[in-house]
Amino acid sequence: MLRIENYIDGQLIAPCNNQFLDNYEPATGKVYSLIPDSSSEDIELAVSAAKRAFPLWSKIGIQERSKILLKISSLIENHLTAFAEAESIDNGKPLKLASTVDIPRAVDNFHFFATAIEHFASESHFMENTAINYTLRRPIGIVGCISPWNLPLYLFTWKIAPALAAGNCVIAKPSEITPMTAYMLSKICIEAGLPAGVLNIVHGLGPTAGQAMVEHPEIKAISFTGGTTTGRRLAATAAPMFKKLSLELGGKNANIIFDDCDFENTLKTTVHSSFANQGQICLCSSRIFVQKGIYEKFKNAFVEKVKQLKIGDPSTDVNIGAIVSKQHQEKIVSYIALAKEEGGKILCGGEIYQPDDDRCKEGYFIAPTIIEGLRYDCRTNQEEIFGPVVTITPFDTEEEVLKMANSTEYGLACTIWTSELNKAHRMAERMESGIVWINCWLLRDLRTPFGGVKNSGVGREGGWEALRFFTEAKNVCIKY
Repeated sequence: MLRIENYIDGQLIAPCNNQFLDNYEPATGKVYSLIPDSSSEDIELAVSAAKRAFPLWSKIGIQERSKILLKISSLIENHLTAFAEAESIDNGKPLKLASTVDIPRAVDNFHFFATAIEHFASESHFMENTAINYTLRRPIGIVGCISPWNLPLYLFTWKIAPALAAGNCVIAKPSEITPMTAYMLSKICIEAGLPAGVLNIVHGLGPTAGQAMVEHPEIKAISFTGGTTTGRRLAATAAPMFKKLSLELGGKNANIIFDDCDFENTLKTTVHSSFANQGQICLCSSRIFVQKGIYEKFKNAFVEKVKQLKIGDPSTDVNIGAIVSKQHQEKIVSYIALAKEEGGKILCGGEIYQPDDDRCKEGYFIAPTIIEGLRYDCRTNQEEIFGPVVTITPFDTEEEVLKMANSTEYGLACTIWTSELNKAHRMAERMESGIVWINCWLLRDLRTPFGGVKNSGVGREGGWEALRFFTEAKNVCIKY
């Protein structure tokens, strides 16, 4: 059985305690590899390696850093099929999704920031007849990047690439639930000639390896994507140490459908935005609000389309794969039970799904679920489920839907469907959300700021925002 290793100081090594954790394939429910159960000792080794590497890496020059990151991008692309297969096995997502979205995006992340750093500029401020001020931006030093299990390589590289491009050395911890493509990235970095110690990938649990990263005084910034509860604990540790923090946390996203929408495009995209990656994307729309004029028509068409989705072995041609873990499957099922207690009516799904083939008979599957008849402020409509479960609710006016959509503690993303331009602008301005998509979903420009408001996070990722986060600004004033 394959034993994944840590990537520290340019080498693949076992954890200091030689302890390993089981890694399950979600589609089969069986252990298929082992991952390091790393401790603070491993984090200390990684920090020491990063400290040695930082003076050279930070001064090696933008063009040289760019060349190495572009090579990493090319090598991932050259091994796209192997990465996609590994991601599908490790996460449970359909192979075609990993092949067309996850791994290509990881390629793009490295390419984008490798080229962006060559155009990153700072400001100057002229004081007439007195002085000129200019801003220097320098790498922070050693930074920590902690990524989640839902988009493993996609979000791992989204953090690592700008941190490295800006001249930092990185200690990175992928999710212990989906470690495989991060391990494969380690080998790519060695092949690309990334200097030893510049990137260190330490596998393990959040309370041990992750907490040791957050507590380490030499790690000056933390970029974290994950649950709001974990982010709150992380901030409680890091804030008194005055670390820079970027937190991309939970979401309970609204999909608002007005009766003047492009019906067919709205319907098709809503199926996708509800159930892509089994609903395990922080940007998925889990609360669907439909204006009363088309509510019954849309509801019936939506249920019919969702019932046609193919569920099963992620390695085959399916729309819905496996839930990432047994524990998460149980959480989702508990929320479906809660919805019933709260008066919800299950329109389709609402149960564990068991594929016909023997290979997946013990896997973690849930049929895509649509629920109606719930109050907008009930727990099912307020708490993050993060699975293939959506609620559908009618509304009458803009004011009514704004009240319902903005009622949660979250504010990551939303989608608005309307043909009226003025209405689109009015709604976008009043939505309490870091991202607003109008007549589309998950249309991403990597130059734009990404992040949420309220309990959905602190700070922004993407484009210049990421490069600013991973650098320190210094003002220089020269008097005439």
